[in-house]
Amino acid sequence: MSAALALHARGIDATILEAESADRDRSGSRAIYVHGSTLRTLERVHPGLGTDLVDEGRVWPTRRTLFRGAEVFSRTYDSPGGSGDIPHFTSVPQVVTEDYMHDALDEAGIDIHWDAEVTTVESSPDGVRVETADGRERRGEFLIGADGGGSTVRKEIGANFEGDQSENAFLIADIEEIEDEQRELERVFHYDAPAADGRNVLLVPFTGGWRLDIQCIEGDDPEELSSEDQMREFIRDIMGERYEDNLQWVSSYYFLQVMADTFIDDDRRVLLAGEAAHLLAPFGARGMNSGIADADEAASAIAAAIDARTDAVVRDEVELYAARREKAAEFNLNAAGQALEYLQGEDPVTVLQKEAAASLADQFETAGEWLDDAPYGPHGTPPIVSTGNY
Repeated sequence: MSAALALHARGIDATILEAESADRDRSGSRAIYVHGSTLRTLERVHPGLGTDLVDEGRVWPTRRTLFRGAEVFSRTYDSPGGSGDIPHFTSVPQVVTEDYMHDALDEAGIDIHWDAEVTTVESSPDGVRVETADGRERRGEFLIGADGGGSTVRKEIGANFEGDQSENAFLIADIEEIEDEQRELERVFHYDAPAADGRNVLLVPFTGGWRLDIQCIEGDDPEELSSEDQMREFIRDIMGERYEDNLQWVSSYYFLQVMADTFIDDDRRVLLAGEAAHLLAPFGARGMNSGIADADEAASAIAAAIDARTDAVVRDEVELYAARREKAAEFNLNAAGQALEYLQGEDPVTVLQKEAAASLADQFETAGEWLDDAPYGPHGTPPIVSTGNY
């Protein structure tokens, strides 16, 4: 959807081929953290889209971190920051983001062909031919493969995923808010939380509820821990008895840290974007945000190539896209990987660093701030100016 809107904004006709049905189940909050750079991109490609998400979402003003039951860091911001009408972020369920994007597609006159799974991709120096499961053949000048982690487009152009998987499983749950309870809007990270039997816990508010993340430890059975009875117990112990009946959705999974060995095909007519190109651990909210950045840059490359109409420029623009977004993906993989290693690793040095920082947090705010920041990876930017943080 981001790619189609970005192409439309540049005056290029686009259509979306979607494998699933229009009535597909989109349960769960999924990617809830939309960064300011992403909001500005969406506002640029479809005016009103970014600000609609800001109006719909929540900006929590407080960050708080605890270590084995004791608070080691807390900071409350007077304003959400950002520029103009766009704050640094907004917290909103992915399904809500998708609803607003569907409205934007309707306004732009962009069609979605449902039940149209791509089965075959053939590219040439002149364009792309695609066959879909609904029995149709379609042709175009370019194809953006934004078809997720199991991407058929990636496989069809001969690209392969390379990387690894997290050692520990993670539980993720949505808990519906209680309207008459004024719970503080704060993001809370708890190292070795006593209420979760020593597991790491993250609690984040979003529009309509709360996201609860629990990191499994060695010996845990993720299927058993994600059962309704066990999750209700976690919710009661972490959030209070009033919330234990408010479980709306739960899932357990391992995080993949993988990247395609190429983001483009040999003929420079197919460009991979989002999870078709890379899968990241969620620390720092780099998944959806980097995917939308991919889509926008893919649209820019295609627009420049179409405008030039020469084979040399087509190759140059598409290759430049690949170079930039592969570099950004490497940066994001390394950043998310550092956070993942920090959280799940049992390296004695890391353990001692965390314990030392917690013991010093009362005297030195920087020690507590390090504990607060570390689970999200480094805050620096990749060596590509225009991509921002992602």
